[in-house]
This record gives sequence, C-alpha cells and structure tokens, in this order.
Amino acid sequence: MKCSTEQSGCVSRCIKIGLLAVAGIGALTWIVMELWNCLLPDLFTGVSRIGYWQALGVLVLSRILFGGLRGGCHGHWRGHRAQWESLTPEERQQLKGRFHSRWGRCGSPTKAEAPENTGDNADKA
Repeated sequence: MKCSTEQSGCVSRCIKIGLLAVAGIGALTWIVMELWNCLLPDLFTGVSRIGYWQALGVLVLSRILFGGLRGGCHGHWRGHRAQWESLTPEERQQLKGRFHSRWGRCGSPTKAEAPENTGDNADKA
C-alpha cells in the first residue's frame, strides 16, 4: 500500500495500521512475559522470572529459530504465482481491476486516470 501526502485519508489509515501493529506486538510480548513468569519458574527449578524486553527477545529468538528470517507461507505464494501464470490475459486484467477497486484508493493514479488528468491540465493551460 502506497501512502501519499495528497490523500490524508490514506496517510491516516497507514498510521492507524502501524499503531495497531505496534500495539499488537506489545500485547503479544506482555502475554509471553506473563505466561513465562506464571508457568516456567514453578515447573522447572533454576528458571527465573523475565522482564518485558527479555520476553520480546524470546519472541524474536523463536521467530528466528522456528519461523526463519524470510517470513512464512513460502508455498502459499508459490501456489498464487502458479495460479496467476495459468490465467488468460483477460482474466488477469479482471483480477487487477478487482484489486484496484479494493486497494486503489491509496497511491498513484492508474494508467487509465493518468491521461485524463494530463488532458484536463492541457485544456486549462
């Protein structure tokens, strides 16, 4: 999603999504810290309580060890790519049109809108 300063609604939407992501990571870190401190010291001798930043470190470490560094769902995207390559050019255009109608409010104008804008500017000049 591209955010431009010309579309304040899009910028505020991007800021809201960013704040929600930060809040979600913060909440997940707090849950990990609480679960660790409630369970592990009682279950295993020698395990001490952890703080918030240590819980965040545990989340990052578990992501590196179990999730990899590139992100998840690699096979999921390969399936989408194979499906995209099997579409006819007309079906691809329809799919692009659906994506643009859903997500095209943010960012630069489409190719179809660009000539109209330049034509309007030429008429005004």
